Amino acid sequence: MTLQDFFNQNPKIAIAFSGGVDSSYLLYAAKASGADTRAYFVKGAFQPQFELDDAKRLAKEVDVPLTIIPADILANDKVTANPSDRCYYCKQTVFGLIQETAAKDGFHTLLDGTNASDDASDRPGMKALKELQVRSPLREAGLTKDEIRKRSKEARLFTWDKPSYACLATRVPTNQKITKEELDRVSYSETFLMSLGFQDFRVRTVENDAKIQVKEGQLELVLQHREQILKKLQPLYDNVLLDLVTR
Repeated sequence: MTLQDFFNQNPKIAIAFSGGVDSSYLLYAAKASGADTRAYFVKGAFQPQFELDDAKRLAKEVDVPLTIIPADILANDKVTANPSDRCYYCKQTVFGLIQETAAKDGFHTLLDGTNASDDASDRPGMKALKELQVRSPLREAGLTKDEIRKRSKEARLFTWDKPSYACLATRVPTNQKITKEELDRVSYSETFLMSLGFQDFRVRTVENDAKIQVKEGQLELVLQHREQILKKLQPLYDNVLLDLVTR
């Protein structure tokens, strides 16, 4: 099945939109196919502001209406307990909200940006999507991440080379309680590092320490900005560590 085949069969669709590479291309392809399309972005404590900014920009550029749904994800005790299957409970909440909102708008088919490169074997969130009957046309059409980036570049989407970004909850070790304070601290730290030019990196929490993970090519940048990083992050953490086993 091609994407065009999918949209011919599903001409009115809602898209769970994150502003990332995959959902951005899906939104573009849906609009280009002629499908009646609406995007839904759930704004909660796990999404930094730049993701919402990117989502607004992309939706405007492809001319698709965007609905922003506020969500108090930290009110879900099963999520904040941060078990190994936290993503399952989070997806249930987030996609449940989107389905409810989209249905009120007359959209009853919900899509997400899961692609053919995503490993479903160890992703609890996939189980929630299956239970909620969320469709993943990029995956169904066999489109890999590399192919999606290639097509996005051809379509001149600014997201084509955007680094992959996992939600802020992934910075907190499994079974350590997730709090707003911890998420704010991580978001502040990562936003600062982005301002210094870092890309595709993480600031993870280890007890009360910050563990910075960067690609090998950016290790020199860490040393270059060492004093600035320490000045910004030391007041927030007991120790600021550099993980030499980079992602």
